[in-house]
Amino acid sequence: MTFKSKRDRTFMILIMMASALIAMATLLPVVIELFFMEAPDMKAVWITLVLFLLCEGFILWVSLDIEYTFKEDYLFVRGGLFRSKIPFEDITKVNPTSNILVGYRILSSTDALEIHYKKAFMGSVIISPENREEFLKVLLEKAPHIHFVK
Repeated sequence: MTFKSKRDRTFMILIMMASALIAMATLLPVVIELFFMEAPDMKAVWITLVLFLLCEGFILWVSLDIEYTFKEDYLFVRGGLFRSKIPFEDITKVNPTSNILVGYRILSSTDALEIHYKKAFMGSVIISPENREEFLKVLLEKAPHIHFVK
């Protein structure tokens, strides 16, 4: 069973602000080169445009392509190129959190769950499944030993 990540307005605003900042930092030199230089260096313009598109594509891929999939023996968390295989027997605790600025996170909402597990990078992973109640129901079916803090 696969769950998509919930997306809230705050997260989308942060993505748009990051995209705007990258656009200003990379496209301003392109504008200056094209419109204010007598002999623009087209090779530099193309390289800068390609770098801009790669950065923007990476940010969008990592932040918008997020899924949480229940496999036979583990929870597979994927956000862009970031992936985590969390064996059900390694999960120790799940708790709701709104602190999304700290730790290892693959989410797109402030309405999040923190999954603590053995061998975790930074101790836990923070996720934001779209249908939180259904996600928790399936997780507790797969791993009934988990301590859930409400």
